[in-house]
Amino acid sequence: MAEAGTGFLEQLKSCIVWSWTYLWTLWFFIMLFLVYILRVPLKINDNLTTVSMFLNTLTPKFYVALTGTSSLISGLILIFEWWYFRKYGTSFIEQVSVSHLRPLLGGVDNNSPNNSNTSNGDSDSNRQSVSECKVWRNPLNLFRGAEYNRYTWVTGREPLTYYDMNLSAQDHQTFFTCDTDHLRPADAIMQKAWRERNPQARISAAHEALELNECATAYILLAEEEATTIVEAEKLFKQALKAGEGCYRRSQQLQHHGAQYEAQHRRDTNVLVYIKRRLAMCARKLGKTREAVKMMRDLMKEFPLLSMFNIHENLLEALLELQAYADVQAVLAKYDDISLPKSATICYTAALLKARAVSDKFSPEAASRRGLSTAEMNAVEAIHRAVEFNPHVPKYLLEMKSLILPPEHILKRGDSEAIAYAFFHLQHWKRVEGALNLLHCTWEGTFRMIPYPLEKGHLFYPYPICTETADRELLPCKPELFSFLSLVLGIKGSFITVLQCWPPLITLKLGSLD
Repeated sequence: MAEAGTGFLEQLKSCIVWSWTYLWTLWFFIMLFLVYILRVPLKINDNLTTVSMFLNTLTPKFYVALTGTSSLISGLILIFEWWYFRKYGTSFIEQVSVSHLRPLLGGVDNNSPNNSNTSNGDSDSNRQSVSECKVWRNPLNLFRGAEYNRYTWVTGREPLTYYDMNLSAQDHQTFFTCDTDHLRPADAIMQKAWRERNPQARISAAHEALELNECATAYILLAEEEATTIVEAEKLFKQALKAGEGCYRRSQQLQHHGAQYEAQHRRDTNVLVYIKRRLAMCARKLGKTREAVKMMRDLMKEFPLLSMFNIHENLLEALLELQAYADVQAVLAKYDDISLPKSATICYTAALLKARAVSDKFSPEAASRRGLSTAEMNAVEAIHRAVEFNPHVPKYLLEMKSLILPPEHILKRGDSEAIAYAFFHLQHWKRVEGALNLLHCTWEGTFRMIPYPLEKGHLFYPYPICTETADRELLPCKPELFSFLSLVLGIKGSFITVLQCWPPLITLKLGSLD
């Protein structure tokens, strides 16, 4: 009986849904019939005559007053919108329409996929809520002692925010400590050192740990924060490598003897990978690029499961420096996959390779006359794909915005990621003849292809509004951070002025001095 009752209810619901699609037609004819029946009591003919006479008596002064009043109201709305945008970083009308009106009208949630051709490689957990912005460690972050501090000496400004350095402190405690550190005096000291806010206190603690034992993490701290040149940092990292390899071999033999030994081995693995990666970055900064490429390749082969460190982005930058474009394409073929997370480095490097094939002979006038060839169309589509992922990058590559030192953490698709990418890859775009010209001619077309990128996307999910708030914490900028909304409206000729981050990057040969 229960099943029969359920089946009857389902049939009744389906009939109601089917009939509802035709009720509006019935309602329309009923209204026409009522108007026809009540035309005499309602005096419809007399009312129409009165309205016609009223419109004929209106003078041009009325229309001028009407136009002026509407313009005044529009101006007040525009001023309110500008004030709301300056204070909250978003449009009031857009926020109300997306948050309140759209659900009432049956709008689709931004978290759902827009089409089956989406190529966003984020995991399913990241797709659940667009408002959750994950902060990533910058794969090409600079050395505090040899590079960030040098900037402070020259300008008197701090290049890193407290929020950024606090995230780094959390990373250090996660990767360089474990529960068994209290059993070893040197590691116990370093466990406290990573929690210290004062740089001098951390450095003093590292020296104290080295007096007790050859501690790999103590060498790491000194190489990162005390060394004033890349050469000094490289020497300290080589000492750290000797100590780290010994700890790694010992913990590798004991990793299956218990949970504590497994945690210690995981910590020693993180330390060893970090040391080898920084040594490769030191070699890259000192001009030993081929040696750096070999070290990165060996590291990726030795620890293939640690893709979360994004070592392939360091490899791509080094290969571009060598102009080994075939090797770059091979790396992209492996990591530019639909199942893997995307980044500005991946998307814009793929666009650079496509642009390289046609940019030297590209002319916008000739292309408008004869149309785009297949290769040019592929290059333009690659640029549109890259710009859709991170629309802030072209402003930096085209030097329409001043660069600052990249932070230690970045927000994917945000201004911080754009700064980190352009800081290291601008020279590679300049090296390819005509690549920046092709980018300049085509990148703004992305916003004509996606007129409402905050609500829907073409190849990726809608651009997350939350990146502006997180970038304000990561970048040492004024409150009027260059936002996505000002970018789109600025391209479309809006009154909004693009505001720059401070301060412009002073020409420093970071890491090149002995």
